[in-house]
Amino acid sequence: MATERQLSRRSLLGAAGAGAVGLTAATAGTAAAATRTADVCVVGAGLAGLTAARDLVAAGKSVVVLEARDRVGGRVLNLSLANGGFTEGGGEFIGPTQDRMKALADSLGVATFATYNTGKNLLYKDGRKTPYATDGLLGSVPPIDAAGLANAAIVQATLDDLAKQIPVDAPWTAAKADEWDRQTFETWLRANAVIPSAKFLFDVACTSVFSAEPRELSFLFVLFYIAAAGNASNPGTLERLTETAGGAQELRFVGGSQQVPIKLAATLGDRVVLNAPVRTITKSGSQYVVTADGTTVTARRVVVAVPPPIAARITYDPVLPAARDQLTQRLPMASVGKAIAIYDTPFWRADGLNGQVVSDTGVVSSTFDNSPPDASYGALMGFIEADEARKFDAASEAEVRAAVLKDYATYFGEKAASPSAFVLQRWNNETYTRGGPVSIAAPGVLTQYGPALRRPVGGIHWAGTETSTYWIGYMDGAVRSGERVAKEVLAVL
Repeated sequence: MATERQLSRRSLLGAAGAGAVGLTAATAGTAAAATRTADVCVVGAGLAGLTAARDLVAAGKSVVVLEARDRVGGRVLNLSLANGGFTEGGGEFIGPTQDRMKALADSLGVATFATYNTGKNLLYKDGRKTPYATDGLLGSVPPIDAAGLANAAIVQATLDDLAKQIPVDAPWTAAKADEWDRQTFETWLRANAVIPSAKFLFDVACTSVFSAEPRELSFLFVLFYIAAAGNASNPGTLERLTETAGGAQELRFVGGSQQVPIKLAATLGDRVVLNAPVRTITKSGSQYVVTADGTTVTARRVVVAVPPPIAARITYDPVLPAARDQLTQRLPMASVGKAIAIYDTPFWRADGLNGQVVSDTGVVSSTFDNSPPDASYGALMGFIEADEARKFDAASEAEVRAAVLKDYATYFGEKAASPSAFVLQRWNNETYTRGGPVSIAAPGVLTQYGPALRRPVGGIHWAGTETSTYWIGYMDGAVRSGERVAKEVLAVL
C-alpha cells in the first residue's frame, strides 16, 4: 500500500505514481540564500493552503507555499506501520454534504471506501458491555433506559431546531446570539438533558466531536458547529456529526487521507517549500515580506492558512488589529490524540462487532475499526480526547500504550491486549499544531471577536478549517476555506 514518503528538505516536485512524490534539492543553492517573489505567499501546506494555491495558480497567479513541517497535510497524516501498511493519525473520515473534499479527492484520483460498520456497536457503561445494532428505529443510539432515550430525543431535536437559526457565515448575528454565547454547553445540557443517561450520551458526543468537554464550549459555538454540518441545500444536524452510516464518519480514503494533500502538493511542484516555518510577515510599501527559516518571499498578498493559535505566533509588522490578535488568543486548540493497535486480523468481526465503542470510562471512550479495505490486518483506533488527552500529555508512549490496551481488552477481550504493533499520534505535543481537531470558542468569543475571523488585514487573508462556513473543524471545511480565500484574493489582484 502507498504510504507517506519523506519529502525533500526544500521542495517538492510532481507525482511519481500513487502516493509517491519526486524529491529534489534546494532550488536556490543553500537554504540561507533562498529568496523568491510571487503574487501570493501561502503560509501552511495543509488542505486549506494547498487548495488556495491550486486555485490561484489555475487563475494564472504566481504562488509560493511555505510549510513549517517536513511534510504536507497539516492535521492530515498517514502513519507508516512495520507491516508495510499505514494508518491515519489525523483527519480521516468524510460523509454526506462534505462535497468539496470529495470533489478534490476525485479530481486527484483518490478513491473512498466505506468505514467498517457491519455488526454491532458496544456500549460500555457502569462496568457492563452491551452490544447493540446500528440499524434500528433509533439508528445507532446506545441502549440506555427509556426515560433517558426520550429525554435524549427531545434534546437532539431541540439542538437541531436551534441550529437552524444560526447564519453559518456569521453566527454572532443570530437573534439569540448574545444569550447563547453567555453560557457553556455544559450549563445548557444540565438544564435540558435532565436524565443522567441522556446527559451521558451528549457528554460522549461532545468529546467525540469537539475533543473538548461541554464546560469548555460556548453554547453558540456548539449550535454553529451543528449548523455547519451540512451544505447550502441541507441544513446541518447533530446526527450528521455523530453517525457513521449517513454521517461524518461514513467513508475513508483508499491509500489514507494524506494521499489527498500529497497528490495536490505534487501538482504544485516546487512552489511548495518544506521545513520553512514562517517567523515574520512585514508590510513593505505595497508588498509583504514573509520571512521563514531559510526562505524569504516577497508577495503582493499573503494567505495565512494555519490554526489561529499558530497564526498568532507569527510576528506581524505592523501589528495586527487588536480584534484579530485577541481573537487568536481566545481560540485554543482542543485536546486530542489517536491510538491505533495493529493485529494479524480484525478478530472482533468474528464476534459480530464492528469495532465501534461508546464508553463512560477509560482513556479511550470511542473507537473505530481502522483496518484496510481488504482486511489484510486488523486495526483498532481509539480517540484520546479532552480531559483524558491532557492527563497523558506528559506521559511516556509506554504509559499511554498500557492504558489504551487495557481499555481495548475491556471492550474486545484479551486478544486486544497483545497487538503486533502500536502507533500513537498526540496532536497536543505537535509543535505546529498543539492540539486538534479544531480551535474552540468559549462563551463570549464569537459575539465579541467573531467578525475578525475571516476579515482581511490589509493584504493578509485568513484560511483554515476554523474559517469555514460549512464543516468547520473537518477536512471539507479546510478545502472550502481554501476555495473561498482564493476567490477573495483574486478579486483584488
